[in-house]
Amino acid sequence: MTGILELLQGSEGRQMIDGLSRETGAPAHKTADVLSMALPLLLGGMKKNATSEEGARNLMQALNSNKHDGSILNNLGGLFEGGVNQDLLKDGAGILGHVFGSKQAPVEQALSQKSGLDTDTIARILKVAAPIVMGYLAKQKSKNNVSDAGSMNSLLGGLLGGQPEQNQSLLMSLIDSNGDGSVLDDVAGMVLGNKKKNGGIGGMLGGLFGK
Repeated sequence: MTGILELLQGSEGRQMIDGLSRETGAPAHKTADVLSMALPLLLGGMKKNATSEEGARNLMQALNSNKHDGSILNNLGGLFEGGVNQDLLKDGAGILGHVFGSKQAPVEQALSQKSGLDTDTIARILKVAAPIVMGYLAKQKSKNNVSDAGSMNSLLGGLLGGQPEQNQSLLMSLIDSNGDGSVLDDVAGMVLGNKKKNGGIGGMLGGLFGK
């Protein structure tokens, strides 16, 4: 099973990066950096929420809806033509609120400090990325015939497990750093890479984008 960052390495990823760069005015390489951090965090937050039976059931229901059936990936280029519509941004905001909860602002601030982009730009990138991640997950759910909570947790773990090896422990820490059940606890310090300023998930795609 491929990891979530595989999404950024193909034509869909290039459309997503270029489209968001035009949408926000941010340089493509910085947009790519933000996405390389944001996509695993979004998926990790979903995985944390899905550890409960109710959370897994709610995620399955969302993925079975027409809104999140994966069709968003069929024409990512067209998604950005004329600017992203308000319905998508509203949907993305709802997903972020559910996944990150009270941690959303610290996540945005941490990504802003790491990337050098302002928090408004980060927030817009995340609002667009969230429905795309849901669409990607819906396609993987269908591809892997996932139909129950246990299988959903395995799928999410597999998609996160596809990260480069050096980043897996960091992602686990981000999902719940102190084991208290709080998603992304202490996220700011970890995303900013206080212990590994030149490493961490911020540099995942450095080679891919020629940095």
